[in-house]
Amino acid sequence: MNEPRVALVTGAASGLARGICVDLAEHGYRVAIDYRRSEAAARETLARCRTARDDDHRIFQADVSDPRQAADLVREVQRHYDRLDVLVNAAGDIVVKPFVRTTLQQYREMVEGNLTSAFACTHAALPGMIERRFGRIVCFGMNGSTRTLAARNMSAYAAAKAAVVELAKCVAIEVAKYNVTCNVVEPGDIREGKDLDREAAARLVKRKNPTGHAGSWQDIAYAVRTLVADEAGYINAQTLSVNGGLQEAYEG
Repeated sequence: MNEPRVALVTGAASGLARGICVDLAEHGYRVAIDYRRSEAAARETLARCRTARDDDHRIFQADVSDPRQAADLVREVQRHYDRLDVLVNAAGDIVVKPFVRTTLQQYREMVEGNLTSAFACTHAALPGMIERRFGRIVCFGMNGSTRTLAARNMSAYAAAKAAVVELAKCVAIEVAKYNVTCNVVEPGDIREGKDLDREAAARLVKRKNPTGHAGSWQDIAYAVRTLVADEAGYINAQTLSVNGGLQEAYEG
């Protein structure tokens, strides 16, 4: 592979997804940065990517909870770069609320934002990956999704994330023969430190795991970069928990 790999990261205007973009850019990928609302925030992600390693990184606007916009996004990225090698389904809102106070609209937002977005983007990206006989897809669960651990006040979000895990594993076994992988990352107590580097997170964020320190965006970015590497073709249909040994469900 002479040309840099092309990676699309959804929901990448800020937070963990921004960090993933910057890390991929630093390690030789051309990054397509999807954002839903804030162009200014997306441009900040773009600037940080170009600082990490100057290349043809670009921003693309799409609300990937809308399947039509998700499909259009993937087509636009493929049109610009002539291919798409890596898809990181990082988009997805979160609602923390008791079940009895969770509205039907909030439930729909959790399913559409987390599950439908992953389905639609993956569905649009797979034909090209299969044709080129290369693809790396990463989805996001929450800590404990793969075991469907109960999480207080998170019924709609936890249900959507558990579905994402199952979707990813089913896709993986169908496309593995084409050198396409689909895996899941489950972050632990990292969300509070999503904009902090390792040292700052360990210093400023109260830890909830056995390591004695909180995690950071860098820990998630490293996990993603490992799963999308060319050499990772034999890692498929797996869930990687990046949680410092935390054994219960967590979101902050």
